[in-house]
Amino acid sequence: MPSGRIVLLNGPSSAGKTTLSQAVARRLSTPWLMLPVDLFHQVRTRPDADLTDRQWHDVFHRTRAAYHRALVGAASSGMDVLADHVLSEPWRLDDLLRLTVGHDVLLVHVSCSPKELRRRERARGDRVAGAAVTQQRLVFQHGDCDLTVDTTYGPDEPTAAVLDLIRNPPGERAFDRLRARRVARA
Repeated sequence: MPSGRIVLLNGPSSAGKTTLSQAVARRLSTPWLMLPVDLFHQVRTRPDADLTDRQWHDVFHRTRAAYHRALVGAASSGMDVLADHVLSEPWRLDDLLRLTVGHDVLLVHVSCSPKELRRRERARGDRVAGAAVTQQRLVFQHGDCDLTVDTTYGPDEPTAAVLDLIRNPPGERAFDRLRARRVARA
């Protein structure tokens, strides 16, 4: 069975990754799975559990690790996957690079102006103020991607750019370059 593709939208919270995924999905001509990382946090039980900060950190780590494996599992079954994630910790990218060997992954950086990130955080009301701006400095530290889009003014232009990337992918993928750099450093 041929492997499906993974289009990974990486950006800070409130940058519009899920909105962009939904806009792209509406214009795709074939079925894709939309798997945002937030879905895994939503389906995890017991958000009211009485755990220490360290224990919650471990739960969040395992949740994200499970998400990575679900992406690869879906692609391995032949499904194309639209994913969105916040690669704000180096282990997240390292884990994905290790797990996706042999898979077709397109990495899209989703950015947004700091002013708009702050506005979206306030409007959502369920985010820590200032977290998105802080994350924006962290999520792109690895430097490489197949496409960068800016959602400050909405999803229309970014949607067209992502669809064009899917239809006309580059010969060499950012994930392959990032993986090769990590191997060279080891």
